[in-house]
Amino acid sequence: MTVLQGAIKAVGAAALGLTMLGATPVMAQEDTIKVGILHSLSGTMAISETTLKDAMLMLIDQQNAAGGVLGRQLEAVVVDPASDWPLFAEKARELIEVNGVDVVFGCWTSVSRKSVLPVFEELNSILFYPVQYEGEESQRNVFYTGAAPNQQAIPAVDYLMQEEGVERWVLAGTDYVYPQTTNKILEQYLRDSGVAEEDIMINYTPFGHSDWQTIVSDIVAFGSEGKKTAVVSTINGDANVPFYRELANQGVDAADIPVVAFSVGEEELSGFDTGPLVGHLAAWNYFMSEDTPENAAFIEAWHEFIGNEDRVTNDPMEAHYIGFNMWVEAVEAAGTTDPDAVIDAIIGVEVPNLTGGVSTMLPNHHITKPVLIGEIQDDGQFFTVWQTDGLVPGDAWSDYLPESAPLIADWTDPIMCGNYNTETETCGGSAM
Repeated sequence: MTVLQGAIKAVGAAALGLTMLGATPVMAQEDTIKVGILHSLSGTMAISETTLKDAMLMLIDQQNAAGGVLGRQLEAVVVDPASDWPLFAEKARELIEVNGVDVVFGCWTSVSRKSVLPVFEELNSILFYPVQYEGEESQRNVFYTGAAPNQQAIPAVDYLMQEEGVERWVLAGTDYVYPQTTNKILEQYLRDSGVAEEDIMINYTPFGHSDWQTIVSDIVAFGSEGKKTAVVSTINGDANVPFYRELANQGVDAADIPVVAFSVGEEELSGFDTGPLVGHLAAWNYFMSEDTPENAAFIEAWHEFIGNEDRVTNDPMEAHYIGFNMWVEAVEAAGTTDPDAVIDAIIGVEVPNLTGGVSTMLPNHHITKPVLIGEIQDDGQFFTVWQTDGLVPGDAWSDYLPESAPLIADWTDPIMCGNYNTETETCGGSAM
């Protein structure tokens, strides 16, 4: 029985105290199924990742209340990689080799995910990755429940072009692999759509960047040349707080230069005054404001579990909700937590998402998701201004990069490859 089939109440904030940093279990039983949680609880990414740890504890608590998995209780094992990318690999190895977890849910940044990929491949364990990313990857041991570029970045640009009449583009990101690769895809997509080189401005800043005065001034100047301008933001972590504050300081109005963010959701907005940001945008696959029975039940359970009705939900939490329930379904179908059996069993598994649809695990280890564009409201929530008619299948490889266009990922027979060239009919490896 999954959480989706059982009662989703019977949860309480007391469960938070049962799993702390290190490897303190939720349930102290010998015959438990151990679930690793690999999220930064300190450092620059704690602003985004701490709530994902809490969400996983809630999901595990719910599943245990519904009878566990295969008749066994789940045991959460929490570690803190502290926004330190090499430490992610060390902590992943600790979870698998020392703590003996059967599956791991974690990572946020792509650099942290890239850090742990060799560990999961070497030790043949399973990672569920819940955050939007740049694509250009499919690894047998990883399931990507966040958005690929065709499920977030490309639709956001299409919306700005078609609905807002944007002609000039600022691609602003944190200086690491996700923004760099996403912007490479977006730059090519914009060029293919007829945007001139001089109408594309690209800027990168370090993690935790705080002095945005000059950069925002440059954005204002770039947008003052008579063409509608927008900022496409792949800025991650706590750098978003001073970025948006500086936008407000310099009077950047959403009606003049809208910002569409890929890494700013309800959790990030809860950290500062959103009044001056009303009208700016975000592209996700879920908003807390979505009016569905599934979402209402999830929010109610979250508030009851966390003991605070002011705590928000967000897109990566929904991705963990989907991934966790897919894993439970696959384990039940396989009759074991053995990674090879679960990896085979999970392809084609369907579970409800929180926006009223049903998400499916695809052979490329990505899922189907709706795409939503939302405007920031003064209460820190989003009003959905546009969404896809149905669910969009995630692409592991971009159609807009010449080197990637011939590639597909398919982890079923007879291909069994994450980087299969359809022109040469050869496998180039599990990931690039």
